[in-house]
Amino acid sequence: MARKSLIARQQRRERLVKKYESLRKELKKKGDWKTLQKLPRDSSPTRLHNRCSVTGRARGYYRKFGVSRLVFREMALQGKIPGVIKSSW
Repeated sequence: MARKSLIARQQRRERLVKKYESLRKELKKKGDWKTLQKLPRDSSPTRLHNRCSVTGRARGYYRKFGVSRLVFREMALQGKIPGVIKSSW
């Protein structure tokens, strides 16, 4: 489980990105780089990082399912993810 502070920080960044999205787009279109630099750093979408929706783990993240590899394996073995089965040959 990731620290609560890391999860909270990520959520704050997501809110800022959403809030400044249209303004950033406008400023980039105009080429107004000075004003763009004055916006909060965390409002840039490049500062976001994918995290597991269950545990908050940042590494080993599967985009298609939105969870980390560890949670994915548990859920797949329990049959909670439709269409995913353990392969054997």
